[in-house]
Amino acid sequence: MCVSTHIKERKNIGMSILNVEDLSHGFGDRAIFNHVSFRLLKGEHIGLIGANGEGKSTFMNIITGKLQPDEGRIEWAKNVRIGYLDQHTVLEKGMSIRQVLTSAFDFLLEMEEDLNRIYDKMGEASPEELEAMMEEAGTIQDLLTVHDFYMIDAKVNEVARALGLTDIGLDKDVTELSGGQRTKVLLGKLLLEKPDILLLDEPTNYLDAEHIEWLKRYLNEYENAFILISHDIPFLNSVINLIYHMDNQELNRYVGDYDKFQEVYAMKKAQLEAAYNRQQKEIADLKDFVARNKARVSTRNMAMSRQNKLDKMDVIELAAEKPKPEFLFKEARTPGRYIFQTSGLVIGYDEPLSSPLNLEMERGSKIALTGANGIGKTTLLKSILGLIKPLSGTVTQGDYLEIGYFEQEMPQNIQTTCIEEIWNEFPGFSQYEVRSALAKCGLTTKHIESKVKVLSGGEQAKVRLCKLINRETNVLLLDEPTNHLDVDAKDELKRALKAYKGSILMVCHEPEFYEGLVNDIWDCAKWTTRLI
Repeated sequence: MCVSTHIKERKNIGMSILNVEDLSHGFGDRAIFNHVSFRLLKGEHIGLIGANGEGKSTFMNIITGKLQPDEGRIEWAKNVRIGYLDQHTVLEKGMSIRQVLTSAFDFLLEMEEDLNRIYDKMGEASPEELEAMMEEAGTIQDLLTVHDFYMIDAKVNEVARALGLTDIGLDKDVTELSGGQRTKVLLGKLLLEKPDILLLDEPTNYLDAEHIEWLKRYLNEYENAFILISHDIPFLNSVINLIYHMDNQELNRYVGDYDKFQEVYAMKKAQLEAAYNRQQKEIADLKDFVARNKARVSTRNMAMSRQNKLDKMDVIELAAEKPKPEFLFKEARTPGRYIFQTSGLVIGYDEPLSSPLNLEMERGSKIALTGANGIGKTTLLKSILGLIKPLSGTVTQGDYLEIGYFEQEMPQNIQTTCIEEIWNEFPGFSQYEVRSALAKCGLTTKHIESKVKVLSGGEQAKVRLCKLINRETNVLLLDEPTNHLDVDAKDELKRALKAYKGSILMVCHEPEFYEGLVNDIWDCAKWTTRLI
């Protein structure tokens, strides 16, 4: 998740913070936007929604200038400060939490330098110049005050406490933090920056329940505009008042929350289908009349008139139905009674993350691991798998286990295509079987033939799920399986996991997902040695 804040020097466009006109963009032969327009007004709280791969993150990258569109105009109001939290975390090694948080005020330090330069020049200025300089210095001084320049340390400490970062230690290197802790640091930086507009791309992906609640309160009290990408519908509904739906290269505006959008969208879809059916009948009737009457001299003129009407008709097209994912886990033979047992297990890397753990998981159990970020949930999964050696104690795996492991992320620099990824995993598959397996996970032909690294977070997750469901397993270890997934994929995954007869141990921060799926919840906060 990279945070960037910058000032746009453009001509003022009234109350509109951002104008996007006639935006078109694509990757290769895959069109993402086709002549899209968008306007952001002061104070609007927007939810940007759409299926995986529809271009939500691409849209964010275009409006922030990270990506140049193929066509179109992006115009920001003058002096708008943008705070952007995106899906890909880039934090420099050697920077402490405190340094990252304090860097939120870099632009103020630059302002202070400008102010000092103005004061230096005042001695040589004419009366007219002096008046202009005094006015400019006053404006900068006001901005410094508004943005808490004279209380930087106090503000940094205040935000760090609110987000639970003080307990981790503000001098800790940011590259040593968990995904959730990094997200908190970057959110804290955004909060300190006080931007005029917030752009948030899946901010809840790595946050625990407590800090999702904190973010919810913060966004509800946020006076400025924000655009939020999130597949966490309860969270989205609680903070936005407008929906922009990205679908079939279009961007459409709906007033209200996600539930209201669904209602209106279903109605529009039904109306369009009815109009399409009426028009198709009319086209069929006209074509039939032309075919029967064009050869006869007495009726040729009438036939030509009908043909002319056909030629001029604005034909209604229905959008192609998106492939719905279908997850069906292949099941291996029944394992022994116990999946795993631990004795005096202490997990961690350089230092302990847990008190000694005596845990056991029986066959058929479906368990959710909950608790704050950074307390060792992922570490516990890796310790059970044997990927990390425990600091002390033992893990004993049961008999006849066939384990499927779903990691949070895949490497970002991956060079393979989706087809190659699956083929490497299942060399015995034919090309038809590879394509069919990926299509069942909700990926289109264009996705399937693309390199994995150009896919959205949700599409990459579907590739990883494809590997998981096509391997015979009797135990699933899932680390935040809902991250990046759109609503349809999430619903289908929950259905498939409920139907799965094997055992499940899952790290998840979405109660809506694991409720009704698991039969036990382990709160990792009870045994952590971390104060979060």
